[in-house]
Amino acid sequence: MYTYRIPAAIRYVNAPNNKAFHPLQSDTVDLQVEGSGWQVVFARLSFQSQEINVDISPLRTRDWVVFSSQMGFINRQFSSNQRIVSISPDTLHFDFSKQTVKKVPIKFASDLSFQKQYAIIDSVLLNPKYVTVTGPLEDLARIDAWETDTLRRKDINSDISGRLFLQQKKQANINVYPNIVEFKIPVGEVTEKVLEIPIRVENAEEFASVRLIPSKVKVTVLVSLRSYMDILPSSFEAVVNLESWKNNQVESLPVILTQFPEFCEIVKISPQNVDFIIKE
Repeated sequence: MYTYRIPAAIRYVNAPNNKAFHPLQSDTVDLQVEGSGWQVVFARLSFQSQEINVDISPLRTRDWVVFSSQMGFINRQFSSNQRIVSISPDTLHFDFSKQTVKKVPIKFASDLSFQKQYAIIDSVLLNPKYVTVTGPLEDLARIDAWETDTLRRKDINSDISGRLFLQQKKQANINVYPNIVEFKIPVGEVTEKVLEIPIRVENAEEFASVRLIPSKVKVTVLVSLRSYMDILPSSFEAVVNLESWKNNQVESLPVILTQFPEFCEIVKISPQNVDFIIKE
């Protein structure tokens, strides 16, 4: 029989309710594994990305967990070809703190593709928009939003609605409520629209005048049929920045769109660069 050590990440399970805790050691431990011959070689490969579940229900009555008392539970997580004979360190220690409550927005995660001439035409509606997160203050300070599971759909040509689970919590000392969100995605037919947008010059104060050739750009966008008449040139802002010429002596200035309506997809800007004449 052969033995060797290998690191494994810890995943806490059976966390006590209404207790906020902090592990006082690394989230990785060393496993001493026993096997024979080629079993050791293949087992070693399989352990490289393996987590071990650690039962932390004993934290209901104390602030430490001993591995030697749950070796049977841990060995049942792996095949019978190898056996974990010890774990280092053998004892995990925890610090308890008061629970804090925080409300954070839900972040909708999706991987969607649409039939030709269809797209999302308005904001995704979520119910609720926020979740309540409880846990230690130090951990909650790093949480600004909570993401849903990824919604995956193809060839979409109409509104989508349904329910999505929120992503599972990665830390046992964090609780999230609720864990399901209702969603509605407005989908509609879109078409192209071409607008002429005047170009504004930035960082030109030191010059008497700056003439652009041309002074406007044509912007081709995809917009929904229902908002076609609402998309106006005033909804856009196109700029060129003279710093590009001052610093790099460029011969033409790139046009940048700094403002355009939501759910409006830019297809083309023509021209992408403009010439200029400066009078000092």
